[in-house]
Amino acid sequence: MGEFDPPGRPAGRTAERRRRRWFVLGAVTAAAVLLGAVGVAPQLGVERPSTSGSAAKGEGTVVPAASEMLTAAQIAELPEARYNTVIAGLIPYTNASVPAASAAAYTISEDVPIYSAARAPVARFAFTNFSNRPTVIVPVRIEGAWALVMTPARQVLPSQANGAAPAQTAGWVRTSVLRKVTELRERIVLSVGEQKLSIETLAGHVQESFGVGVGTATTPTPTGVTGYLQERYLDPKQGESTYPINLTSLHSASQDEPFQGEDGGLIGIHYFPVHSGSVSHGCIRLPEDAIKSVNALPLGTSITIVP
Repeated sequence: MGEFDPPGRPAGRTAERRRRRWFVLGAVTAAAVLLGAVGVAPQLGVERPSTSGSAAKGEGTVVPAASEMLTAAQIAELPEARYNTVIAGLIPYTNASVPAASAAAYTISEDVPIYSAARAPVARFAFTNFSNRPTVIVPVRIEGAWALVMTPARQVLPSQANGAAPAQTAGWVRTSVLRKVTELRERIVLSVGEQKLSIETLAGHVQESFGVGVGTATTPTPTGVTGYLQERYLDPKQGESTYPINLTSLHSASQDEPFQGEDGGLIGIHYFPVHSGSVSHGCIRLPEDAIKSVNALPLGTSITIVP
């Protein structure tokens, strides 16, 4: 992400920088208390596994045809699509609108394969995420037996794409594996130029608006893209013990690690005392009233970022 280092970084940073660290490793204990997670989340080190299948060819221009079901062992061998993985076979998703299919959030009952635009199995969704809670999945298109869904992984690193990597990815899954858990009636829209975050109905009616802090010119918040809220939790070790942090599925499009950490260049939404202007490493800093409203939204809620 562009705001907090994950815990476990060497000591000796300033107090303010420790406060601004991002949230992935140290959140495990607090997540269990806040969210009822069971067990211990896995170590979330940087993973950049090799993948099979062809490179992405756009926003799902080829609908996968029916193919033989993979065995559990074959699915387990696929790289997990999570916040710190880079999987070339995923599909860059650059739509800045909210498709009708994103009006609901889903979970799965077991690990399921994710297919590329070229019909190859290239990744998997794990049944539970890094907080040991059910993985939230948000479709952008459903076509019969297949659903195009957003993923929390990267398709390529910015350093491998001349500083212009897709901030959001997608892949195909079988519609039959999805279990609807939440109707989504609202969305988040962030205007980087206006430094304003709005909560709107899916039809575009603005319910609330707040002034917020966004990325600097050298560590910008990505624009022209839609992602979703994939997880939220407290992280007392990083100064976030009152208001849960919202982890989005979005990543920095310009830098691999804007905060020089190991969090995969994530874009997050969180409370911070300094919450106006171009002040962050890419994340979205909110005042108290705004973070309370965002934290009231269900996981899976879409976030569209415009210039």
